[in-house]
Amino acid sequence: MRRAAVQAFRTTFQYTARGLGRRPFTTSLPTTAARRLLSSTSTTAARRTLKNHSNATGIPPPLLENINNNNNSLPLPPPLQSSMYYRRASVVLASALVGYGAWYSYNGTDVNNVPVKRGYSTTTITDTSTADTSLPTRNVLVISADQLHTGTIVGDGPISKTTSEDGTRVIEMLNPEQATEKLRKLEESYLVNRGQGVVRYDLVQLPSNDPIEDDHTEKIIEMQPATSEKGGNDWMFWGVFDGHSGWTTSAKLRQTLVSFVARELNQTYQESNNDLSGPGVEAAIRKGFLKLDDEIVNQSVQKVMRANNKTMAAELLAPALSGSCALLSFYDSRSKLLRVACTGDSRAVLGRRTESGKWTATPLSVDQTGSNVDEASRLRREHPNEPYVVRNGRVLGGLEPSRAFGDASYKWTREISERLRKHFFARSVSPALKTPPYVTAEPVITTTRIEPERGDFVVMATDGLWEMLTNEEVIGLVGKWIDAQQQKGGRQSGLFDSVWSRTFGGGGSSKDGPGGLPVEVSKVEEVEGQKTPFRGVRQWGGNDGFVVEDANVATHLVRNALGGKNREQVSALLTLPAPFSRRYRDDLTVQVIFFGEGEGEGEGRGEVVVNREASKGVKGEGARAKL
Repeated sequence: MRRAAVQAFRTTFQYTARGLGRRPFTTSLPTTAARRLLSSTSTTAARRTLKNHSNATGIPPPLLENINNNNNSLPLPPPLQSSMYYRRASVVLASALVGYGAWYSYNGTDVNNVPVKRGYSTTTITDTSTADTSLPTRNVLVISADQLHTGTIVGDGPISKTTSEDGTRVIEMLNPEQATEKLRKLEESYLVNRGQGVVRYDLVQLPSNDPIEDDHTEKIIEMQPATSEKGGNDWMFWGVFDGHSGWTTSAKLRQTLVSFVARELNQTYQESNNDLSGPGVEAAIRKGFLKLDDEIVNQSVQKVMRANNKTMAAELLAPALSGSCALLSFYDSRSKLLRVACTGDSRAVLGRRTESGKWTATPLSVDQTGSNVDEASRLRREHPNEPYVVRNGRVLGGLEPSRAFGDASYKWTREISERLRKHFFARSVSPALKTPPYVTAEPVITTTRIEPERGDFVVMATDGLWEMLTNEEVIGLVGKWIDAQQQKGGRQSGLFDSVWSRTFGGGGSSKDGPGGLPVEVSKVEEVEGQKTPFRGVRQWGGNDGFVVEDANVATHLVRNALGGKNREQVSALLTLPAPFSRRYRDDLTVQVIFFGEGEGEGEGRGEVVVNREASKGVKGEGARAKL
């Protein structure tokens, strides 16, 4: 933080007040006058001040009369349906810099000097003729218990500060350029010139928790043929891991899950004469998942008990005490089969172009939560005579995912939990726990034949994305992005232009789908209890439309999930610091894999290289670890 000037400075706070769809107006207040009014002005005097300066404020007479007749309270639109919402409201903030700190006041009292909570506050307006117009104007975000407000402040002093007893905070809002920089900070893009059915994959992460509890992995394993009759092929893995109650379980999955699964697949590969098209593949993936979870949950306890060491216990038990969902895709380039293994509520969706030029969205996984009727039935069947095994869509009324790695408090017996808690570390045991384990890491696996020649692509993401966008919106947004790349011409290195053009360059897309997107409405009946979007534009109300501004398609999806063309909303949601941001958005991890035909061309044949244009988050070469 820059050292503040010793001399006090003068500043003006401007707050734009509007309901959705209303014409905005702005009020402003010099610091010195504000402090006098905040400390000594009576309600009558404040009302008189409003009348005297109505012309200076620019407030229409009917609205000004409304203020005068209602104890100086600006009329506000009724709140939205959500308990957490974003809007502009009228407040007064006076600030002055003294010494090395900042003084703030949040004017939120009624006529009886009782604080007005949850962002509803009185507004005092006075003459602004003495305001220093040479000072910079900055946007601010006011964060209260269940609302967001935006406005502008004039001055160059520090802004971030708690401003009232109920924890209301005022912080400087990111401008659009800063918001874009934050959005792209962790983006990566790779061009795959191996002639094995994949031409590119993009990914991005956007933290909400601090540190982020999500993680991800991407691995390409080059398989050498066991016989000389068949050429080599690639095994390609992509995974997103949605952690909860900490980051350690998802980090463990990033480090080890592909290795556990690949070992089991290799054994099946050797036993089946290099054929991975049979049912043994799903069994191998399932075995790899369960072996890793057993190491995390059960073998760790055995090691801790033998060692009787708290330092070792802290290291070994951390991945067991937190938890993580896992979504892992495995593509075998020889068979062109994509297996998607899902443990938890992350989701994979296939995009495929139709003859009309539009795209279809086909889910490749099912959200596994207590709200899923099949999962709830399974739990009740496995734990009869336990009426609270699923309560309010959660396992034992606590955990939303019905399948997960870690989460040992739902898997250990009561005796083990109490012993670990007494001597080492463990979470408190639920009173409803009777017949564990209640949660399993066993994945539900789907198999899909990919058609690279049709430009198939797959979007994999943690549930934070699906809380904001539907399957059709996500696939349509990728289709919209593909159209935009074609219109721009060459968008990546010359090596890959020909492959990309052959795959994605055909037939323009009709814009008749939902939201003007090139996507057909899905005719697939969803499993009851699947998550539907409730955040983003659905939380704030209104939709200014989608936009294409990013070279990385995963970043493009996240931008539109946050607000698209509504730059103010995007900036506000990206400005929110942890833990406040968790009220409005989850951690986000998104991967998009593009399939396509190509023999591997040019000097980079056989390589995976960084797509610099869409990889702000990659330092150095970065790609060697992916192969």
